[in-house]
Amino acid sequence: MTKQTAAVTATSASVSLREAFLYWLKLGFISFGGPAGQLGMMHQELVDKRRWISEARFLHALNYCMLLPGPEAQQLATYIGWLLHGAKGALIAGLLFILPSFFILSLLAWLYLAHGEVPLVQGLLYGVKPAVTAIVLFAAWRIGKKTLHTRALKLLALAALIGIAVFKLPFPYIVLAAACIGLLLMRFWPAQLTVPPVSHGSGTAHAAAGDAVINDNTALPKWQLFSWRRFVLGIALGLGIWAVSLGVLVLLYGWHSPQAQLGWFFTKAALLTFGGAYAVLPYVYQGAVEHYSWLSALQMIDALALGESTPGPLIMVVAFVGFIAGWTTQLLGPDMLPLAGMLAAAIVTFFTFLPSFLFILVGAPLVESSRKQAAFTAPLTVITAAVVGVIVNLALFFGYHVLWPQGVSGSFDWFALLLGIAAAIALFRYQQSILRVLAVSALAGVMIW
Repeated sequence: MTKQTAAVTATSASVSLREAFLYWLKLGFISFGGPAGQLGMMHQELVDKRRWISEARFLHALNYCMLLPGPEAQQLATYIGWLLHGAKGALIAGLLFILPSFFILSLLAWLYLAHGEVPLVQGLLYGVKPAVTAIVLFAAWRIGKKTLHTRALKLLALAALIGIAVFKLPFPYIVLAAACIGLLLMRFWPAQLTVPPVSHGSGTAHAAAGDAVINDNTALPKWQLFSWRRFVLGIALGLGIWAVSLGVLVLLYGWHSPQAQLGWFFTKAALLTFGGAYAVLPYVYQGAVEHYSWLSALQMIDALALGESTPGPLIMVVAFVGFIAGWTTQLLGPDMLPLAGMLAAAIVTFFTFLPSFLFILVGAPLVESSRKQAAFTAPLTVITAAVVGVIVNLALFFGYHVLWPQGVSGSFDWFALLLGIAAAIALFRYQQSILRVLAVSALAGVMIW
């Protein structure tokens, strides 16, 4: 008990709540590049520079978040916030990850609806898209370098890429297959799951891992210990918050009102986001555009473009969708359109991210208790390898739409290719920061536009 208390004290002394708050606030404003770019940012800052968490603990938390529906980068930030400071830390990290994006996208949606096309924004988007493609490739390389240690894991990453790119396999099927393969490897070829020590290039890899505030030897503080009582109470509390929130909307506006339907529809969408935002965007498109007619197909495409170019998880495009829905349906009358848009965006964001907080606050203690169990960690190791292939596919998807904006039958964008190559060289060769690469690319896009 003395060791455990000492570990908690060391953690609190090493990373104060104020220090963590300032970092998560900063991350909320600079987390460009989609989930892959955001994961790369957190790894570089928290593992390599600040050493708040060791490589193994970071990847273990990431593996769990990859299994969940919802934005994995936001969930990972919430998880690490929970590891550092419990439920309070989780709420701070998770909320600060999405709030800047919420306000930025709401402002852009207002400009988009009230003032029509903004040439400056079009130029920014034009320059950022090739850079985002390079950032996603760079993040895949970074994560792959840390996880693809054996031939089997490399082959699995390639198989996942082929499966999702060529055979269009749904991401949940890839996750399930990877988990099963992980169990088989654990049983028959355990050496293929061996993770070598992390090298920082100075011969002090073991010291670096041990120096991390949260590492393999850190005793579990009280809030990280699994308890069936807390597990059941947490689920009941989360479901209660959801039911009361949706019930209030139904009582105030009626079940068939846009407010209630926004809450119900995006609850379902939040539970289908296995594999990140791109896995659920077709569902959002069908519901918001075709079924409810909250916005047009062109507005949905513009929402995606803005979501790619603003900080925060890509799934935050739903805030843009919600703002337009509130505006077009005139929730509060024709004289209060901006306020109606903000209300709808807030409803959508709340119901989209509520499950993510519930999964972390309720599930993280169970995940931490299984950290030393091979039956749990082996499938997650293989899942991480498969996710590398999925991230590469995302980069290919970006690259295709950036280089052939009108499809293969249209013209090839040579400037976008040159900008993407320049961004890749800056990242891979010269190790420039993601934010700097995005800023220069955006400036170039404005100038050429």
